[in-house]
Formats: sequence, C-alpha cells, structure tokens
Amino acid sequence: MTFQELQIGDYFRILGINPNCVYRKASDSHCSFNTLLQPIRTTTKVILLTPAEITNYFVKKQEYLNSLR
Repeated sequence: MTFQELQIGDYFRILGINPNCVYRKASDSHCSFNTLLQPIRTTTKVILLTPAEITNYFVKKQEYLNSLR
C-alpha cells in the first residue's frame, strides 16, 4: 500500500522505519509524527495499522507519559 491510498486520519507505519514509529495521515502530502507535520511522498510504501495496533500504540504512549510523572 502507498501513502496515497490511505484515508486522512489513518494510522500507519513506513516500511523500513522503526516499527515503534507510528504516523497519521494529515493531508494528501503530509503526515504527523508526535504532533509534528512532515512532508511525505505519495508513493511511499506504508503499512496500515489495525484497530488493535492503534489501541496498543495509545496504551503504550499513555504508559510512557505516566512514567514521566
């Protein structure tokens, strides 16, 4: 699947990048990573996350934020 095929708001990973890096499609030409917008090529190969993977991502993120207290 390519970035172009995603819907805006979809969570995904980029092939060949650390699997812990989760991105969200923000527009047809940008994605967000840790709330920062980054340009991305429409032909970039991506892996769409399943609902379970998205839930797991947010659980781990919340655990990390709680550990900072």
